[in-house]
Amino acid sequence: MIRSNGVFVLTAIALITVAACQQSGTTEKAAPEGAPAASAAAGTPAAPGAQLSALAPQNIARAKAAGAPPFDLTGNWFIDTEDGKKPENWRFGPPYPKLTPESQKHFDLSAQLAKEGKVYRDDIAECYPAGLPLIMTRYWPMAMVQIPTAVYMVSGFMNSFRTVFIDGRPHTDADVVIRTANGESVGHFEGDTLVVDTQYFADDHHWMDQGGRSIPAGAQLHIVERFRLLKDVDKLEIAYTMTDPEHWEGEWKSTKQFVRVNDIDVGEVVCTPDLNEHLKSTQSRAYVK
Repeated sequence: MIRSNGVFVLTAIALITVAACQQSGTTEKAAPEGAPAASAAAGTPAAPGAQLSALAPQNIARAKAAGAPPFDLTGNWFIDTEDGKKPENWRFGPPYPKLTPESQKHFDLSAQLAKEGKVYRDDIAECYPAGLPLIMTRYWPMAMVQIPTAVYMVSGFMNSFRTVFIDGRPHTDADVVIRTANGESVGHFEGDTLVVDTQYFADDHHWMDQGGRSIPAGAQLHIVERFRLLKDVDKLEIAYTMTDPEHWEGEWKSTKQFVRVNDIDVGEVVCTPDLNEHLKSTQSRAYVK
């Protein structure tokens, strides 16, 4: 990973201005049949029945009217390694679930090659997105910005971007959703816990663990996270329940803790292989395809 000198902007918002067509005088032309109705509140187009953006002013106003959430995740968070005593805390195992035969082959081969100092199928090193859940725990901070309708997350690791919608929307219909490395995350509060349901993952170049314990993930991956601020407001706990019947049996559970870091900002990061000798896995000579 190479950090550039530029300043990373967490969320860029493009505002689209629609000019109203008018006849001479004060009479407006009728909108073409089927055209989206204009929103009087914001002056922006909104198709009838369409899901409003998490950044739409009227959506934010509605969410505020529903009441304040029990906590605000805004801040920079880093996986808790207990002051370096547990450097492997970024992994989601052991224990690992019972793997399917094909996944077990990946796991065993990656372990064998790790003993030989080689890296097996490290797609991250070739700049493919790490994907959820790994983006949450790799050794880079995660910046979170919470607004009434969403939690926006940007990782210092490749600037991986994630949105957790908390405006009451359902998941997108499976026939039209665009699958991504981090899936589609929809959350709601249950008491003092934010429950986040994530599905619709891309099914290639996605790994649950790497570096001697390579476990693939696919289109059937489903992750439920339970976010909870501990009594110490500078500690965050996320309990994961993960299923993917294509690659392992039953539920894979793991609980992680994160610490708030107030002296680090997430900046722009560019992923380019072979240019960071401190990251062994990014050296292409070590790849085993």
